[in-house]
Amino acid sequence: MIKHHLTEDLMIGYAAGTLPEAVNLAVATHISLCDDCRAAVDTYDAMGGSVMNGCDGVAMSSDSLNAALASIRAPESAPVAPPKPRRDAVLPAPLLDYVGGGLDAVKWSPVGMGVKQAILPTSKAATARLLYIPSGVGVPDHGHRGIELTLVLQGAFRDEEDVFARGDIEIATEADEHTPIAEIGEDCICLAVTDAPLKFRGLLPRIAQPFLRI
Repeated sequence: MIKHHLTEDLMIGYAAGTLPEAVNLAVATHISLCDDCRAAVDTYDAMGGSVMNGCDGVAMSSDSLNAALASIRAPESAPVAPPKPRRDAVLPAPLLDYVGGGLDAVKWSPVGMGVKQAILPTSKAATARLLYIPSGVGVPDHGHRGIELTLVLQGAFRDEEDVFARGDIEIATEADEHTPIAEIGEDCICLAVTDAPLKFRGLLPRIAQPFLRI
């Protein structure tokens, strides 16, 4: 049962298309798991469509119809096979194309203490990464220079605020500082999105930070 959900601002931004690509990815992945947030986003989509229907139309060029018909009648270069549906027990559908497959296709890089990460290809406005945290291992104490979204895909973690399990999303801001620790019993895999570098207290994490792009 999902206990931690998206904020209204994130859902409205997603429906309006104003969020950075990495943040969009986190929202899309969460709503693929969360019925409540998916229903809310559908409502905002409908509201946006209603607003657009009430807007004035835009004049089209005189040859728009002919150009569209010519494009439809143009011969196809080659038939394109429909994509095969892909499923993975851990990675929801929005993540599969970014990874290039399921969990076994993730190209992990070691971070330290058994923790691994895989940075996903998104625009530079924000960074998305998969994090693998062994059971019982913690991430160094840190604060934030912007927003950090952490969506649990496998296992669970706890910090000073609460426990977060599969489908839960933690939203941390510049006012928050925490030390996430993977719960005992199962390794934790998360999608983490940041729009600014983290603020680490410890010297070693600060030294490694530029190389790990955290």
